[in-house]
Amino acid sequence: MTVYPVTDNFAAEIGDIDLSIPLTEADRTEIAMAFDRYSVLVFPDQHFSTDQHLDFARNFGPLETTIHAVRSGAKLRVRPEIADVSNLDAGEAIWGKDSRKRMFEMGNRMWHTDSSFRRVPAKASLLYARSIPPVGGHTEFADMRAAYDALSDDMKQRLRGLVAEHAIMHSRRKLGFNDFSDEENQTLPPVPQAMVRRHAGSGRTGLYLASHAGRIFGMKDEEGKALLQQLIEHATQRQFVYTHRWRLHDLVMWDNRCTMHRGKGYDDLRWPRDMQRATVSDVAPTCEQEGIAVPVAA
Repeated sequence: MTVYPVTDNFAAEIGDIDLSIPLTEADRTEIAMAFDRYSVLVFPDQHFSTDQHLDFARNFGPLETTIHAVRSGAKLRVRPEIADVSNLDAGEAIWGKDSRKRMFEMGNRMWHTDSSFRRVPAKASLLYARSIPPVGGHTEFADMRAAYDALSDDMKQRLRGLVAEHAIMHSRRKLGFNDFSDEENQTLPPVPQAMVRRHAGSGRTGLYLASHAGRIFGMKDEEGKALLQQLIEHATQRQFVYTHRWRLHDLVMWDNRCTMHRGKGYDDLRWPRDMQRATVSDVAPTCEQEGIAVPVAA
């Protein structure tokens, strides 16, 4: 296995490894070390089945189930352990202009962290390109550790111990999407998440933000929203961002504990794009990991 860094500490390409076969312990350890350092790993030219995709993901923790499985009667195109980040419906046709899934998935074009709206959020996401459009559809990643390092000492002190409320509804409502069933509202309630966290693998401190964050406990709503927006704008400056231009059969694995990401636009009513993501859960809620008492309001 070979590691080709994009920068000294953020994003790397991994070569000379076939992810369709079980990892050796040495390879698993080396990938884990690279993951802790670079946060975004790109594995080019991988050819594997859904089972092999999931088997590789299990090396890093327990698998999540897609939130689309929550809605009763939902027809899934792929297995529930896979998040379907495509523009295809259950019949493999390109979605319609006004389809519910299209409106919902537009939220992925906002800066976010996968599953921060779950009580136990995501540790790692592993997105595989089964088909890609000829133009567009890049993914941008922001290094939240470098962004934290660049904050002033006063801002770091201000953020210490702060907790934000995250919900999938917060990010979708910013786009005018309100088509949530009672079942979804009950199953996906708002959750508290620490705004600053220490990364267990590297020991570095980073921001923990997402478009899913709707308010900060202990602050007036407008003040909290302004601070969240200020931090997201800071963390997504060009010097903190890696842009991935997809190639067919790329697998990209990123660390949700210390990155944000967003998908860029493409002609989603013209070109099929089949992207499938396995997601690995973190070990515990962020407040618990940071030793922060959950606010009474949460």
